Amino acid sequence: MIKLKSEKEIQIMAEGGKILATVLNQIEKMVKPGITTQELDRAAEALILKHGARPAFKGYEGFPYSLCASINEVIVHGFPSEIILKEGDIIGLDLGVLYKGYNTDMAVTVPVGNVSFEAKRLIMVAKKALKRGIKKVRPGNTIGDIGNTIQRYIEDQGLAIVRDLCGHGIGKDVHEDPKIPNYGARHKGEILKEGMVICLEPMVTIGDWHLKKAQDGYGYATKDGSLSAHFEHTIAVTKNGARVLTEL
Repeated sequence: MIKLKSEKEIQIMAEGGKILATVLNQIEKMVKPGITTQELDRAAEALILKHGARPAFKGYEGFPYSLCASINEVIVHGFPSEIILKEGDIIGLDLGVLYKGYNTDMAVTVPVGNVSFEAKRLIMVAKKALKRGIKKVRPGNTIGDIGNTIQRYIEDQGLAIVRDLCGHGIGKDVHEDPKIPNYGARHKGEILKEGMVICLEPMVTIGDWHLKKAQDGYGYATKDGSLSAHFEHTIAVTKNGARVLTEL
């Protein structure tokens, strides 16, 4: 069941989203060769607590960390570890905040030092795909309109969109209805209504889109080992269109 949010609830989520965007921006600046993903996780948790919020992911479905840190072919849900980031890697940083009883969720993919042209292009396309999807968020449009826009853009760029994972509703729970695939047909699926709050999160690969369990047993990686990128925002559906809650 889709839970519509009041203006008051959306405002609380916007406050939490601003905390999340602030923290993730600071973590992004820490990414460099020589740092471990566990260091990034500890810093993210400390910053969230400093802002009077709580990590949304810690303990969620058994996940023991605050930050999902997904390197290279790992697309989502990577475990922070003592693995040291090296020049040329790319890393997906996925973070959630629980503030005054409501969750927000956000992800970015960033380069580690100097990266290849194809890695830069992958990151750029995934980021643009999210922006294009957000433009389709308004009352009367459908989930299929969003997915179709994201899919067509990514495939026109010669890249692949992951189909086994999707975006979602969000609120008092991290994952709520509806599910929001990053592919689909125009005018199909759930109709967007004012008060819905959703997470759009394109997951893009250079190679094939099929996934397998990552080596840590929790995350998901591309089956063919190709590079992947992931971006996400929490967005409210308003009468005027999309309101991105997780941006500075």
